Amino acid sequence: MKKNFVINNVEFGGADLPIIAGPCVIESQEHVLRMAEKIKKSTTAIGLPMIFKSSFDKGNRSSHTSYRGPGLDEGLRILEEVKKSFEVPLTTDIHDATQAKPVAEIIDIIQIPAFLCRQGDLLEAAAATGKTINVKKGQFMAPWDMKNTIERVENAGGEQLLLTERGTSFGYNNLVTDMRSIPIMKELGVPVVFDATHSAQQPGGLGKMTGGNRELIPTLAKAAVVAGCDAVFMEVHDDPENALSDAATQWPLDQLDSFLKSLLNIYQVRND
Repeated sequence: MKKNFVINNVEFGGADLPIIAGPCVIESQEHVLRMAEKIKKSTTAIGLPMIFKSSFDKGNRSSHTSYRGPGLDEGLRILEEVKKSFEVPLTTDIHDATQAKPVAEIIDIIQIPAFLCRQGDLLEAAAATGKTINVKKGQFMAPWDMKNTIERVENAGGEQLLLTERGTSFGYNNLVTDMRSIPIMKELGVPVVFDATHSAQQPGGLGKMTGGNRELIPTLAKAAVVAGCDAVFMEVHDDPENALSDAATQWPLDQLDSFLKSLLNIYQVRND
């Protein structure tokens, strides 16, 4: 397994701090293109490499009435437009092994959701594509147990893997982030991403919706950078209160620049 690697000029585990960002779910082509343009402008101005993220399907919504996304075919078509328009690497999540191959034709990093991090068929199908895989550590998993995930992906032919910390279940409807998990997972020999927005969630905390504490996102992200994360993941929206998914914890687009600058300042001090 490669500890450091480059995807479309974005290096993980190196000198930079990549930002994986975008709206939680594809709400429309127009919205995704607008968000990609604005996020790329922000990250480029600050000097942080960017990977654009948005989901074509949210299969783990709290309620059956919640918006899930445009689906595989339409979602990949829209994401391909993002890649063509802004020349940014892409990531999105898959929920079923049959999605791995078509997603790999468009996407640069295949994301495995935290709830599915132990689904062997899913991990092996993603590894078989030859793409980089980002596995989110399950809310129920110890960081050292992710060694088994690395071995499964490696055994299936995967060579480039990211692990993402996104909080640990702490009783009902609550998450805490154990920052020790970042250096522990880095010791397993792969770059570690910190998911700043999902870590602030309160899963199912609003009954039919997931709640969260958006105001805690900067504190968690800054602590994660100090703890040694190699990249930061965040969901960003221009109108988070009216977002069709994860409205409580998407970061406001108009506050993105100042947030990223604070992370970069901490990262530079860390690396001095």
